[in-house]
Amino acid sequence: MPIYGNGKQIRDWLYVDDHARALLHAALYGEVGETYNIGGHNEMKNIDVVKMVCSILDELSPSKIDDIDKYEQLIVYVTDRAGHDIRYAIDATKIANELSWIPDETFATGIRKTVEWYLENSVWCNRVKDGSHQGQRLGVIES
Repeated sequence: MPIYGNGKQIRDWLYVDDHARALLHAALYGEVGETYNIGGHNEMKNIDVVKMVCSILDELSPSKIDDIDKYEQLIVYVTDRAGHDIRYAIDATKIANELSWIPDETFATGIRKTVEWYLENSVWCNRVKDGSHQGQRLGVIES
């Protein structure tokens, strides 16, 4: 599992369903022509996110590969990308203040749901990776 540089780059993480709900909320209740930044208020270092994913995998999918004891042993630090930004963050106060939107998921619940989704849909993911995926949709839009 490659990690660029020291892995201390910071990103603001947002669960995908929260992002979709925010887009819909802004479309329904926002002012035409206004800009609304959507953020998760979850600034974390990349390495901390990877370690959390590894911990969740240790719990949910304990069968390991390559004779490892913990998924964290798969982390390999690689040369950082040229010009790699140390921090991306979003100021999402406008959408919270003007449209009363905040994420439903915490980082911990959202990342766990994400890992669970990938584990439950591994066949589909492998088809996407190997090129045999025919473009079928997995998700449905709830009304």
